[in-house]
Amino acid sequence: LLTYVVPGIVNIFSDMNQTLPLPTKILITVSGFFRSWWWMIVALPVIFITGVVLIRKTEKGGYLVDKILIAMPVTGNLLKKLIAARFTRTLGSLLDNGVPMLTALDITKSIAGNRVIYELILRASEKVEQGGELGEVLAGSRDFPYLAAQMIKIGETSGEMEKMLEKTAELFEKEVESALTAATSLIEPFIILAMGLVVGGIIMAICLPIFEINQLIQ
Repeated sequence: LLTYVVPGIVNIFSDMNQTLPLPTKILITVSGFFRSWWWMIVALPVIFITGVVLIRKTEKGGYLVDKILIAMPVTGNLLKKLIAARFTRTLGSLLDNGVPMLTALDITKSIAGNRVIYELILRASEKVEQGGELGEVLAGSRDFPYLAAQMIKIGETSGEMEKMLEKTAELFEKEVESALTAATSLIEPFIILAMGLVVGGIIMAICLPIFEINQLIQ
């Protein structure tokens, strides 16, 4: 619409030397931007994604990116729950199969998929090695779901660590699944609404000068 359809229609208005309404002027400006700088619109996302990937490969850059990801308001909370579900599911399975706690923590920190959580599990492993409690360390961090940490603490206190880890994993897996289902159901109407507003705005900007021309003719 902006690069092919609109310019052709706008040329008709330009030939008439008619003063154009503000929405039409804005549309012409946006259309001109898209026609002149289309390559930049394509290149910027590619450059941004490539930059993030390269930064994430470095130690400090990767930690910073992962910290930003889990600190984001909505997606960050969902990511924390996903990591907690993955962590508790793997740790519970390892412990249930007779793997020692320290060895199990060493394995689970590698599959966290986030450097911030990796560092947290590493600190927790060191505390456990010194006689501390895993749940206590996790509960003291904002980067790990508080409820999951409390459930782990209950498991340590009751001596049923494996069962509590399994329950925690099931709980957070259900929460993540519910959140993703709700988000998916909202995407389609949101896209339809956004497209409707965009197309409606373009049509209005094109029709306004046509209405004005009709009034002048009458």
